[in-house]
Amino acid sequence: MTTEAVTITGVDKTFETRSGQVSALQEINLTVAAGEFVSLIGPSGCGKSTLMRLIADLDTPTSGSVQVFGKNASQARRDQDYGIAFQQAGLLPWRTVAGNIELPLTLHGVGARQRKERVAELIELVGLSDFADRYPDQLSGGMQQRVAIARSLAEKPSLLLMDEPFGALDEMTRERMQAELVRICAETKAAVVFVTHSIPEAAFLSDRVVVMSPRPGRIQEIIPMRLGAARTEGLREEQAFFDMVTAVREALHQGSPVQTGPRGVETR
Repeated sequence: MTTEAVTITGVDKTFETRSGQVSALQEINLTVAAGEFVSLIGPSGCGKSTLMRLIADLDTPTSGSVQVFGKNASQARRDQDYGIAFQQAGLLPWRTVAGNIELPLTLHGVGARQRKERVAELIELVGLSDFADRYPDQLSGGMQQRVAIARSLAEKPSLLLMDEPFGALDEMTRERMQAELVRICAETKAAVVFVTHSIPEAAFLSDRVVVMSPRPGRIQEIIPMRLGAARTEGLREEQAFFDMVTAVREALHQGSPVQTGPRGVETR
């Protein structure tokens, strides 16, 4: 398998509307390495979620190409190379925690014994071993999101796509979920592409933060988060963290976009 989880080259996306064409993305070039955590951040309407949908093969680019582990996005989807988690957990209310996590395995014909073993692994991974038989309405919002993350990891994807998965949570729960996600990513070694509106969240989680311009969305700047591998709660009080938050905030307020090459390298 290639060492590049995602390779986006020269991607434009234009939507047809009743009032004419709307350019959502222009000349997007970005590479996400295997095992890397990359956040997309920018103002509402800048195309973050559109870019995520292109990677997930939920939509197609107007021009340019998207590859996932060296395959086109459609083939990667068929091969279940990635899992997806959205802002709403999207759990089936009539299925238990175990039943929701098991669902993708059932749909793809995994045997009963293997399903049971995999579900047990995932329930332990997300810290819900005592809640396997509970239903979604018996869980907190944070617990529901943990189930959704476990479900997205069911088929051991090498890439996790996350579109504001913690956006609906209160601040304390959100910070706990961020710490949980750091732990889960360390254990699974999956690459992550993460959409967020929160600057501190992007800084805490990411190896790199991709700052996007207002529509039409372009990559304005790519900022490495120089915070080391240990992303503990104490990091939020360190000067290095505040410096990275400031760097992302300043990039968001910049007026002139930075052009990037095919590997996301700045070419000022």
